[in-house]
Amino acid sequence: MSACYKTPLRSSIRAQRVFPSTILRTVLRRSVASKPVYEGHIPLNALENAFLAVGSAVMSLADPRRGDMIAALGETTAGPALPRLRDLMLENAEGRQILKDRPRVNSHTVDMDALARLPEGTFGRAYVTWLERCGVTPDTREPVHYIDDPELAYVMQRYRECHDFYHCICNLPVNVSSELALKFFEFVNLGLPVAGISAAFGHLRLSWPQRQRLFAEYVPWALKCGSSARSMITVYWEKRWEQSVQEMKKELGIWDPPEAKWPKALSEAKAAAAKRAAVPSHGESQSHVV
Repeated sequence: MSACYKTPLRSSIRAQRVFPSTILRTVLRRSVASKPVYEGHIPLNALENAFLAVGSAVMSLADPRRGDMIAALGETTAGPALPRLRDLMLENAEGRQILKDRPRVNSHTVDMDALARLPEGTFGRAYVTWLERCGVTPDTREPVHYIDDPELAYVMQRYRECHDFYHCICNLPVNVSSELALKFFEFVNLGLPVAGISAAFGHLRLSWPQRQRLFAEYVPWALKCGSSARSMITVYWEKRWEQSVQEMKKELGIWDPPEAKWPKALSEAKAAAAKRAAVPSHGESQSHVV
């Protein structure tokens, strides 16, 4: 009797031992399709993506200054949000043009001095003034690494590089409270999980009075304005440098949030922008063409 069941029993035990390791090897093994498909691309399998998502989330919460970790979190948790944003762009004339042109936003592609010479009240002039007022540059955005599809990788890069435009058009400075307000806005407007994660946990870094004001004043604005405004990913900002800011806000369905605390007075930032405008031009970049 025992001889009759010896082989099947051992086979069953071997199968139970082999099955988990087979699954693990399958998950860890890279396929031919996992080779890099664009410059800077780092292919990940499902397990690696999960580990990086958890690790980057922990590091981002521990140190919000780690832009590389925040970027990794955004890419590893994007899921179906990026295809949905790409589809929104394809349904919109401006969005389709963005996907065709694939413009980049940095100090090499945008002539800041030319923008500073635009009339007061235009979006281009407002953007340069905002940069001066907040003391930031457009050159600090991390490149995309962990998204496999090149077009979806560009959509993520576009979101990342246009983040400051959202600050500018919404009249928000760069500080923890304002950044969180914009994350709530982005989450309901764009649906990116990284914005939701930041909004859900970032407020823990605020003092109790700051948190009270965030949820009493900024969050209601962000949820209402972000959900009713046009999808920001479909706006070709570089084609609108000469457009009136007020006209843009009306067109996009955006209104100002409660007044925030700025690091520099508006008059001081305008003076700095005017000084930049006095710099002789060496030719306009293609991103300045409207």
